[in-house]
Amino acid sequence: MQDTFLKEAIKEAKIGLNAGGIPIGSVLVHNGKILGKGHNKRVQDGSVVLHGEMDALENAGRQLASVYRESVIYTTLSPCPMCTGAILLYGIPKVVVGENKTFMGAEEHLRANGVEVVVVNDEECIAMMADFIKNRPELWNEDIGV
Repeated sequence: MQDTFLKEAIKEAKIGLNAGGIPIGSVLVHNGKILGKGHNKRVQDGSVVLHGEMDALENAGRQLASVYRESVIYTTLSPCPMCTGAILLYGIPKVVVGENKTFMGAEEHLRANGVEVVVVNDEECIAMMADFIKNRPELWNEDIGV
């Protein structure tokens, strides 16, 4: 059974996929309320930094440091080093990862810095990314810097 907030992250991933982008979604949650949600917009916006987590943080707007320190970020895919850096910079203490089978991000770096990382390995997240990687390998490789 999917968590409510993971479902929202998956919805965001599907929005990105339907817009011709990479299907990775994220939500930032504080005290049970979504502050911001987003999806990978590198293709749609021609951006070099708008991964799902970065878009969710951007859409949450400026927050007090205390808010970030009490928040959880949900992401459909294991966070890359850039997104991991943002999570650490803002002191977000917990990350819920939809899956890390198709891509293993910087989870150990998060853990080494005291962040709780919960990996769900949700079948829908795995299938969505596996299909995308199979069908659009050139776009996927560009996104991860290969």
